Amino acid sequence: MAFEAPAPDLNKLITAWEEWERGEQAPGKVLANMKTAGLAQILRQLAEQGWSPAE
Repeated sequence: MAFEAPAPDLNKLITAWEEWERGEQAPGKVLANMKTAGLAQILRQLAEQGWSPAE
C-alpha cells in the first residue's frame, strides 16, 4: 500500500511559522511541521505559475 501525502495546508504552515516567531518551537521542529504541511508542493506550484514577490 502506497502512502499518499495529504493536501498542502496553508493554515498549518502559518501556524508553524508563527510558533517559531514567538520562540515556541525550535527551528528543526518548525521545518518538520512545514514539510508535513506541504511547503514543498506549495513552493513548486508557485514557481510553476511564475509567481514573484510583490514590490
